[in-house]
Amino acid sequence: MIVQRFVLLLLITLTGVPATQAADILIGTASKSGVYFQVGRALCRLMERGSEGLSCAAMETAGSVSNLQNVQVGALELGLVQSDIQFHGVNRSGPFSFVDTPHDNVRALFSLYTEPFTLVARRDSGIRTLDDLKGRRVNIGNPGSGQRATMEVVMEAKGWGKDDFQLVTELPATQQSLALCHNRVQAMVYTVGHPNPSVARAVKLCRAVIAEVSGPEIEKLVSDTPYYSLAHIPGGLYEGVDEPVRTFGVLATVVSSVDVDEELVYLVVKTLFENIDRFRNMHRVFQSLDPRGMIRNGLSAPLHKGAERYYREKGWM
Repeated sequence: MIVQRFVLLLLITLTGVPATQAADILIGTASKSGVYFQVGRALCRLMERGSEGLSCAAMETAGSVSNLQNVQVGALELGLVQSDIQFHGVNRSGPFSFVDTPHDNVRALFSLYTEPFTLVARRDSGIRTLDDLKGRRVNIGNPGSGQRATMEVVMEAKGWGKDDFQLVTELPATQQSLALCHNRVQAMVYTVGHPNPSVARAVKLCRAVIAEVSGPEIEKLVSDTPYYSLAHIPGGLYEGVDEPVRTFGVLATVVSSVDVDEELVYLVVKTLFENIDRFRNMHRVFQSLDPRGMIRNGLSAPLHKGAERYYREKGWM
């Protein structure tokens, strides 16, 4: 455990993310402005309420890629990871194509909600669709984040490189809405569940719009990959955004390592599903969660033995 925490401190130092206190369960999330952090906090509240003496901490991290790497080396017990990043880690593809260390010890627990790829633009930029983004100033997200990984996939599908934009910044999610409002960038991207406070801030404070992400390249991307699906951002969630906006998305998933104790994972899964109604009420994006879908959709890694044991007991497998 001491070695694991040392590795965690090292990795977090390298990614510029502050460390936290030791805990029985460390959950890697993302920036505090995103839903992943709220997921981590909600899971910790359930765990600490239902298990006397158990401590749990939601860690602010660089995001999905960082979380998967930290789970793989044993620095985190649990990590929030986009379904595409889970797939690439397990299959050594995408951002993990040239990683020497295999991620065959990663294990899936469950999936959660859909995370639409979200393109937010200044109203005065004229950006209303994905094609309008070329030649503009755009924030593509910080390295190690899911939004950055997904944006790079979109750029590849469109045949774009960084030189196709007037300016590319790599700001984390906590900083991008402010950069948009100050006109440092004309657009920002986010792969996130909705409603999201960072998107709401941009829409409210600088009257930003949510642009459509569609077209033949996106349709091909979705049809060619098992972890993407067509999606939409519902209307009525943000001020002035009254109609649904077409895009595509991934699922938020929770992963662990084969080395994490089976009893601990069993307890996590059991606590969540036996308090699913309470969990649904902790955030609006959780309200449509369906247990049967949560144990089947978006999972590329094998199930952890602790999770599988609980699902078999419930007759779900």
